[in-house]
Amino acid sequence: MSSLPNLMWLRSFETTARLGSFTAAADELGLTQAAISTHIRNLESQLGHALFLRSTRNLALTEIGKAYLPSVRKAIDELSLSTAGLFGARQTGTVTLRAPISTTVLVVAPQLPTFLEQHPTIKVRLLSAIWAETVLETEVDIDIRLGIGKWSDGHADLLAKDTIIPVCTPSLAETIDTPAALLATPLIHILGFEDHWDRYFEECDLERPKGQRRVTVDTTLAAVELAAAGAGVALILERAAIRLEEAGRLKIPLDIRIPLGQDHYLVERDHSARTRPEVETVKDWLRSILT
Repeated sequence: MSSLPNLMWLRSFETTARLGSFTAAADELGLTQAAISTHIRNLESQLGHALFLRSTRNLALTEIGKAYLPSVRKAIDELSLSTAGLFGARQTGTVTLRAPISTTVLVVAPQLPTFLEQHPTIKVRLLSAIWAETVLETEVDIDIRLGIGKWSDGHADLLAKDTIIPVCTPSLAETIDTPAALLATPLIHILGFEDHWDRYFEECDLERPKGQRRVTVDTTLAAVELAAAGAGVALILERAAIRLEEAGRLKIPLDIRIPLGQDHYLVERDHSARTRPEVETVKDWLRSILT
């Protein structure tokens, strides 16, 4: 037993390897960056091998570190599961969640305070990306993507079938009593979703006139702000539109929606891996607000 490393050193090693950062590991474990660095130096000294390759901008596992990590992770997982099974799960730690920027800001963030109030021991690190293929410098516990469910780097589980619906200012909504009224209304387009308005008019059995005045933006957030400023009508996620209408920022002028054409998926790189209880709790919450 004298050769067994300190458990806290092992936790610091596993967390740093998973998050790719001393700072992120310190945040998750509630320690200082200096303490994490000390734990790992002590572990490396006891083992007689370097576990990380360090540079000013990068932190990577050495070959021996990569070989050691699965055993450490398995031991911590089994100890955690055994403890939870015998004494009950105590959900602690930080859950890193990535989602599309529009979903993060318009859907997840407004409901997150209620979740955190109900689960005071769980901390959430919320990351956002404009494109699903964006590569992050840190690993994430939960990766939500918008697409058709085909990614080469993980297994995708459908979270929600999404629909979009028009939104505009309340005053502009008063002038839009039929879909035909949209033909004379400025339309806001979002890059990557250029077919939305064409499909919407097709659903309404209308043909959009060529040369119609329009503005194009690169995010749904920009489209929402333009619509709120009175620049025109935007097509956005229905669940986000409902929340914005409830908040009094925007109005849904027509009760006609169409499929988004892409849906929200939970992407897992290792579908069989055991996850921490707090991660499963956040996943369950996300399913409840996205379905």
